[in-house]
Amino acid sequence: MLDLIILSLHYFVCFLISIAIWCGPKDVDLQSSSLGGAETEPDGLVFIGKEEDIKKSQRITAKVDGREIVVFYHEGKFHALDSRCYHEGGPLCRGEIEDIDGQACIVCPWHKFKITLETGEGLYEGINPLEPSATPKWQSKGVKQRIHKITIDNGNVYVSPPDLSVSFDSDYYAEKYKNGGELAMGK
Repeated sequence: MLDLIILSLHYFVCFLISIAIWCGPKDVDLQSSSLGGAETEPDGLVFIGKEEDIKKSQRITAKVDGREIVVFYHEGKFHALDSRCYHEGGPLCRGEIEDIDGQACIVCPWHKFKITLETGEGLYEGINPLEPSATPKWQSKGVKQRIHKITIDNGNVYVSPPDLSVSFDSDYYAEKYKNGGELAMGK
C-alpha cells in the first residue's frame, strides 16, 4: 500500500513539474506572436528578424507557413529547426545547447533528447555489445528534426519555407501545434 502511495505521489510531482515547465516564464522573444506572423518576401523567403537582434537574444521563435520554428545563434552560426521536439513535442526554444562530440546540440527540456543543430540528427549514448570493452559512445538515430535553410541579407534573417515532399519525425508535432502554437508555447 505504501508503494502505491509513493508511486502516486511521484506521478503527481512529475505532473506539477510538467505544468510548471509548460506555463513557466519565457526566456525567449516570441517575435511572431507580437507581429501576428512573419512576413513572406516576393522570393518566397520568410523574414524572421534583424540579425543583430537575434545575435543578442541567441534564439527566437517565429512562424513559417503557420509552422513554429526556432532560430538559434550559436558560436557564430544561425540554425533553424522545428520548435517542437520530434520525440513528444517538447519546446526546444527552452532547451540548453550542449557540445556533444564536437557537435552543437539542443537538449529538449522535457526528456533530454539531444538533437544536432546542424543536421537535425537525434543522438543517443549506447554501447556495441560486440566490442570487448563496451564503452558508451554517442551514436545517431538518423535525422529526426526538420531543419530550415537560413539566408542573411542586408542584416535581415530569412528562412526558406519547408520542403514537405520529405517527411521528418518532427512534422507530426509541427502540424499538431500549427494552429495553437502560442498557447502551446505557454503564452
